[in-house]
Amino acid sequence: MSWLLLLVAGLLEVGWAVGLKQTEGFTRPLPTVLTLAAMAASIACLGLALKELPVGTAYAVWTGIGTVGTVLVGIAVAGDPASAGRLICIGLIVAGIAGLKLTA
Repeated sequence: MSWLLLLVAGLLEVGWAVGLKQTEGFTRPLPTVLTLAAMAASIACLGLALKELPVGTAYAVWTGIGTVGTVLVGIAVAGDPASAGRLICIGLIVAGIAGLKLTA
């Protein structure tokens, strides 16, 4: 269950990271409220996951999911570049996340 909570926390991190741009400096009320809600929910899920998972592993996996997810959304939606170097780096992050999961 802790790993599922951590996955949800990471996906919510992607949501708030992408939502942050949509707030336009916190000047748009609805995107601002949704972004802040995603932030709070992400931290809450992370906190619950930390009841059973090592803090270093959980935090690294949480930020890794957020990083990879945000980059992929940027590529798919925002037209960010999908160069070979960026994709290789994303693969390295995914490998690190998998390694931490397997050794936890």
